[in-house]
Amino acid sequence: MSRLESVPAPLLVLAGIVSVQFGGALAATLVPEIGAGGSVVMRLLFATVILVAIARPRFRGHSRRAWLTVVGFGLALGLMNFTFYGSLAHLPIGVAVTVEFLGPLLLAASLSRRPIDFIAVLAAAGGVLLISEALSVPFADLDWTGLGLAGMAGACWAAYIIFSGRTGAEFDKLEGLALAMIVATLVTLPFGLASVPEWTGETLAKGLGIAVLSSVLPYSLELTALRRLTAQVFGILLSLEPAVAALAGLIILSQTLDGIQLLGMALVVVASAIVLGLGARKDPAESTGS
Repeated sequence: MSRLESVPAPLLVLAGIVSVQFGGALAATLVPEIGAGGSVVMRLLFATVILVAIARPRFRGHSRRAWLTVVGFGLALGLMNFTFYGSLAHLPIGVAVTVEFLGPLLLAASLSRRPIDFIAVLAAAGGVLLISEALSVPFADLDWTGLGLAGMAGACWAAYIIFSGRTGAEFDKLEGLALAMIVATLVTLPFGLASVPEWTGETLAKGLGIAVLSSVLPYSLELTALRRLTAQVFGILLSLEPAVAALAGLIILSQTLDGIQLLGMALVVVASAIVLGLGARKDPAESTGS
C-alpha cells in the first residue's frame, strides 16, 4: 500500500476509471456467450472471493442497523451490475455508461441548491437524447430495452452511492464492501445459475479478468486516492467515465459513435464536471460504477 500512496491521487483515480471501463468492455464480450446473469455472477463470485480473503470480514458483533445497511448496499451493487451488463447486450458501452451516469448526476444535483446544477442537468438530459439517437431515429426503432436497463443501472448506482457512505460509517470500508459483495453475489446468483454448464476455461479466465479490472483493482485504487484527494478533483475526474467507456468500446469492441452522439457525450461529461466537481461537498462519496 505504501507504493500506491506514493502515486499522485489523481493518477490512481484515472487508473481506476480506465480499469472499470475496460473491464466493462471485456464483460461485453462475455455477455453474448453466457448472458448478463452468468457474466455478472462470475464477476461477483471471483471478486467476492478475492475481497473476502483480503478483508477477512467479521460476521458477528454488528448491529441490526449495520446489517440492514450492508444488505441494502449489496442489493444496490448486485442489481447495478446485473442491469448494466444487460444493457451491454443492446447498446454500445459508451452509450450505456453515459445513460447510466444520469443516476449519480441527478443524485448530486438533487442535493444541491445551485441554479447552475439545474442547468447542467438539463444539458445532460439533452446529451442523453443525442447519444441515444432519440432525435434522429423513430421512437419505435429505439432500443428501449437497452436504454431502460442502463437507466435502471443508473438508479441503482445512485442507491449504491448512498448505501456506500452509510456502510463506510458502520464498517471498516473494506470489511463492509466484502460483506456487500457476498450479498450481491447471492442476489444475482439465480440469474446466472442456468449458464454454469456453459462456463469454459476461456469464460472463466475472462470472468477473473473482469473481476479484477471492474471490482478489486478500482476499489483499491479509489480507496487509497480518496484519502488524499479533494471532492472537487475527484468529481471532475469521475465525469470522464463516459468518454473512457467510449474509448474502451472502440479499442476492445470496435464500437464507434457518430458526431451527434459524441456531442451528446460531451454535454454529459461537462454537466457531470460541473455538478460532481465544482459543486462537490467536502467528503466525496464512494462512487466506482459498473
